[in-house]
Amino acid sequence: MIGYTCVGTNDFPRAVVFYDTLLGLMGAKRFFESDRGVGWATAGDKPMFSVMKPFDGGAATVGNGTMVALAAANREQVEALYAKALALGGKDEGVPGLRGDNFYGAYFRDLDGNKLAAFCMT
Repeated sequence: MIGYTCVGTNDFPRAVVFYDTLLGLMGAKRFFESDRGVGWATAGDKPMFSVMKPFDGGAATVGNGTMVALAAANREQVEALYAKALALGGKDEGVPGLRGDNFYGAYFRDLDGNKLAAFCMT
């Protein structure tokens, strides 16, 4: 159902390094590149995650209540994504853990303040 997601950045080179490293843990590779944005996916027929400079030339801002959730393979990958995001300079928004009966997730913000989750169903 979802084709791609996009978050904005005010420091494009820094954001690309952050997501190259973070999404590489999930086997994602660059599927789209331009001078304004990069998109990653695990395969050409899978949803893509992208980071872009805003089209209007204005500053990128964080959406209140907006979050992108990355589907991890298992709890170990949730924990690895969370740890890598923090090691790369991201901010904690909720440590890895079970939330409900079978939802295992962790929450963090990227270098521009965009909120992301890594989760798996156990």
